[in-house]
Amino acid sequence: MPEWQPAQLVAAHDETATARSLVFDIPGWPGHLAGQHVDVRVTAPDGYTASREYSIASGEVDAAPSGLGASGVNVELSVEELDDGEVSPYLVRGLDIGDHLEIRGPVGGYFVWTAAQTEPVQLIAGGSGVVPLMSMLRTHAAAGHPSPMRLLYSVRGPQFAFYTDELRRLVDSSKGSLTVDYAFTREAPSGADRSIGRLMRDELEMLTVPVASSPTTYLCGPNSFVEGISGWLVELGHPASRILTERFGGA
Repeated sequence: MPEWQPAQLVAAHDETATARSLVFDIPGWPGHLAGQHVDVRVTAPDGYTASREYSIASGEVDAAPSGLGASGVNVELSVEELDDGEVSPYLVRGLDIGDHLEIRGPVGGYFVWTAAQTEPVQLIAGGSGVVPLMSMLRTHAAAGHPSPMRLLYSVRGPQFAFYTDELRRLVDSSKGSLTVDYAFTREAPSGADRSIGRLMRDELEMLTVPVASSPTTYLCGPNSFVEGISGWLVELGHPASRILTERFGGA
């Protein structure tokens, strides 16, 4: 397991009314792959500590240069505040530029995408499950990767969607290699082609890379969302071994 490293908040902006993207400078960062995550530990003035796991939003980066006085690497996390959370409310509302906390990672080698992959890729996100998939999208764009990558993003409404402007820019600059589709479950923007409601099996088939193209699918979201979507993908003929999942608690 990697050791805890000091991290300083150097930039931050709101993604939604309840979510915030945080950029940390981490000297000695060993580098990370798109899709990996970290542990974040905060310490209260009385010495009490709490840690939680968060996906990395920034694209793949190499290790920080070694040597005395070497600068750190900027690592971005995007955090959704939970009503009963212990760490997320502090990260979203309490952490100021210049503040420090501890980060351990990167962690995980299963749910990752690298530019060496040549097959089509289907990304499916539920809510804040878009965060590790954004790391893959950024890595794909930075590499100028020609292989198709498609994102299907299920979210309550446009005001809850992460990275809206950046996703639009990535699509516009991708020369057709990237497609983004939204499934709004409770509120849709005016003029939307799709009616509000949860994703269903038939719609999933229409909005994802076909089985015949042999895609690798990365699926991240709440437990129930991941269970339902992965089951439908298998029913549609996708091999279970090509469906990689990450999930978090809550429905």
